[in-house]
Amino acid sequence: MLFDDSQHDSLDRFVRASLAKLTLGISPNSVMLTYMDWLSSVALSPGTQAHLVQKALKKQLRLAHWASHSAFDPEAEPCIEPLPQDRRFRDPAWRRFPYNLIYQGFLLQQQWWHNATTGLRGLSPHHEQAIEFGARQWLDVLSPTNYLWTNPLVLERTMVSGGLNLIQGMANWGEDVQNLCIGKKPAGADAYVVGRDVAVTPGKVVYRNHLIELIQYTPTTENVHAMPLLIVPAWIMKYYILDLSPHNSLVKFLVDQGHSVFMISWRNPTEEDRDLGMDDYLRQGILDSLEVIGRLIPEQRIHTVGYCLGGTLLSITASAMARDGDDRLASITLFAAQTDFREAGELMLFVDDKQLAFLEDLMWAQGVLDTKQMAGAFQILRSNDLIWSRIVNEYLLATRQPMNDLMAWNADATRMPYRMHSEYLRQLFLNNDFAEGRFRVDDRPVTFSDIQVPIFSVGTEWDHVAPWRSTYKLHLLSDAPEVTFLLTNGGHNAGIVSPPGHPRRHYRMATAHEDDVYIDPDAWMERTPVQAGSWWPAWQAWLAKRSGPCVAAPAVGSSDYPPLDDAPGSYVRQA
Repeated sequence: MLFDDSQHDSLDRFVRASLAKLTLGISPNSVMLTYMDWLSSVALSPGTQAHLVQKALKKQLRLAHWASHSAFDPEAEPCIEPLPQDRRFRDPAWRRFPYNLIYQGFLLQQQWWHNATTGLRGLSPHHEQAIEFGARQWLDVLSPTNYLWTNPLVLERTMVSGGLNLIQGMANWGEDVQNLCIGKKPAGADAYVVGRDVAVTPGKVVYRNHLIELIQYTPTTENVHAMPLLIVPAWIMKYYILDLSPHNSLVKFLVDQGHSVFMISWRNPTEEDRDLGMDDYLRQGILDSLEVIGRLIPEQRIHTVGYCLGGTLLSITASAMARDGDDRLASITLFAAQTDFREAGELMLFVDDKQLAFLEDLMWAQGVLDTKQMAGAFQILRSNDLIWSRIVNEYLLATRQPMNDLMAWNADATRMPYRMHSEYLRQLFLNNDFAEGRFRVDDRPVTFSDIQVPIFSVGTEWDHVAPWRSTYKLHLLSDAPEVTFLLTNGGHNAGIVSPPGHPRRHYRMATAHEDDVYIDPDAWMERTPVQAGSWWPAWQAWLAKRSGPCVAAPAVGSSDYPPLDDAPGSYVRQA
């Protein structure tokens, strides 16, 4: 029996999709090519080989010298310090023999592998980053913190408890495996119910289509700023990260400051939504919402906020509106959102032609990218914090970290439609079409430089998803009259959820005007003073200054858009 070309292609895609389910969507071909490129570069570089051997010998001698010195001086300075973000060896127990030798030897080995995988002449930058990342992942597996006999904290706990910590740890592991197998949320997450414990700011769903519910929040002040605010969250996450508990809800904070706030709540797509694309999210999401808000609060321009992927889509939408002479927007605020993807951080390690083709075949077979497959990639990026430290704490030390609202939200994952995710990864991550003027809306290109409203951008210092130097690059793309950039401490999520009163928070903020000379990100960080506290009040003051006079609070909904449901609506509850 003969097959036509489409059947041959379908067979190939089916085989690759089946394999992708076992590899969490990571392409073996891409990994193998990366490894072979590195190996051949080392094999054809005898000088590099000699240099690495010399490095290894020097590190061994350095460790031996330090060991002999520290034997007589327990206060001797370590021969190598962990990186600032590496918290594994901070406990004083690691300063005792023989654990001091174990962890110092491990750090020297880690440093040697960095030397062995970087700076190789002829190795492509993408492969260099990938092989360095891969070596780091394997070293994280072998870290002495992960094993009973080489971790002094685990050994001490085991001796004190008579091994009960290991028994309890096994029970914790069994509970987690059971929850994983039956699709149940992690232990403790059930204490945070959407609409009861989180996402509780009062409001109404005033519009619904196949892709979104639009929530209008109930005013808490007699008068409000005239211009309303639309928040566009990423559909890779549930919207209520911005409306967690009352004490750390950005929505509640804004409503209490007299803003009329609207929120998009995205539908959690299923296999039937496989053909939803970027255009659908743009039109049914942002443009439909702007139309509704314009009718509920007429004759007012609208402030907009986009978070992560929602910020990228907002930037594209605003560019298309500016191109077409649509002046409904009053300002654009971007939370940890990228517009130029050339330096998009370690997520780019999962983005090349072979990797994307492999991932596309997986999504082609499923119709969506599943929550577990998506979560796996993000956990790998922060394996020390999200995988290995959890294994040590919960299974060896038997100390479960108490569940909080942010952790419960993080476990409430969403799916991504096949077509949209493919378009997003190819056009933005791989080809950088938006920043380079090739992204098309209505079959015509759009560019960020057309936007002529004030822009406020927030980056976070430890962002693994949207590195702040990448988000800062909007300075190079924008011709807006003013661009305010704010850098806060924290990561992609915890840096954004930063309510007033949160301890140990700080930020930097500066505004660049149209005629100002460009400042590179590192120089900007040096010259911009640190301000203590939450960045929310600073942004809210910026927003209020541009929101017009205060007027009587509007009604929630109207005769044209009667309330359909109480906030948080039904889409956010979809599993």
